[in-house]
Amino acid sequence: MTVIVCNNTPDAVRGMLKRWFIEPKPNVFVGSINKKVRDKTLEYIRRNAKNIGILILCSDNTSQGFFVKHFGETDRRPENLSGHCLIAEKWEENIELIDELSVNALHEKYYI
Repeated sequence: MTVIVCNNTPDAVRGMLKRWFIEPKPNVFVGSINKKVRDKTLEYIRRNAKNIGILILCSDNTSQGFFVKHFGETDRRPENLSGHCLIAEKWEENIELIDELSVNALHEKYYI
């Protein structure tokens, strides 16, 4: 099983993906293809849609049963934590806010 999630898919690439995948939601493609077809498809996408962001989930022989790759700029990125893949959303870190929340949590916990 392969799932491809794209950002801003050009019509030509979208049409090509519909040959092997169903599109249950815009820019989300799901299908069962072999490794060779999958690699050729990803090569075509990267060659013909250079500014596209792609998140790919594929069946694999891991403890989770899949692996995740990404190419280009996506809203989510795979992060490996103790051998398991998690999907991290884009966020902006605000160090001052984090420090303030941590101090407030300590005050509440230890009644300082």
